[in-house]
Amino acid sequence: MRDVYSGGRALTEGHRPVHNLPGGTPMTVDLTRPRPQAPTGFLPTAPSFTLTSADLTEQGRIPDVFTAVHDNVSPALSWSGFPEQTQSFVVSCFDPDAPTMSGWWHWTIVDLDASVTSLERGAGASDLQLDGAAFHLAGDSGNHAWFGPYPPAGDGDHRYIFTVSALDVDTLGLDDGASPAMAAFTLAPHCIARATLTATYSVPGDPGAAAFLRDGK
Repeated sequence: MRDVYSGGRALTEGHRPVHNLPGGTPMTVDLTRPRPQAPTGFLPTAPSFTLTSADLTEQGRIPDVFTAVHDNVSPALSWSGFPEQTQSFVVSCFDPDAPTMSGWWHWTIVDLDASVTSLERGAGASDLQLDGAAFHLAGDSGNHAWFGPYPPAGDGDHRYIFTVSALDVDTLGLDDGASPAMAAFTLAPHCIARATLTATYSVPGDPGAAAFLRDGK
């Protein structure tokens, strides 16, 4: 599978992207950059509830089966302790460490009924796996489905922030052409509680090379 962040257009020298300048002169791309702050710190405050997974652990490495490098199966999620006033949920997975100005949206499901408190492993395959009126928005891969981690080789650990937002409305009124960012914007004034689980994944780079993502800078 191609590197989705580079679009598959870069040649590689080891695991470092290489492009050819006019005249055929090779140019090695340096992806070194500071790690962004966790985006949840920029959101409006909301009470928390509990999000767990039989497949993932908080701050643990995501098993290969759930990544786009391998089988691209969505992990199981389960949540509890949300407010009684909850009318619907939005589920998302976001990578703030992607080498873009806006991170990378891997998964967004909107209009999940308040009676739904879990997603089985593989539920991100298509809307056919979802209950009721719930549906997927297309993530940054272009798929209306789960698209698992596939960070650039040598980048170091990327964080994958799974979020379940409890809302005071039963629908966001979006269609399947809306973006995950639009969903995040639209749900903000309706979010009465929020649960998160953060896991990590990385693809090895050149042996002995420092990771492109740098902490504390």
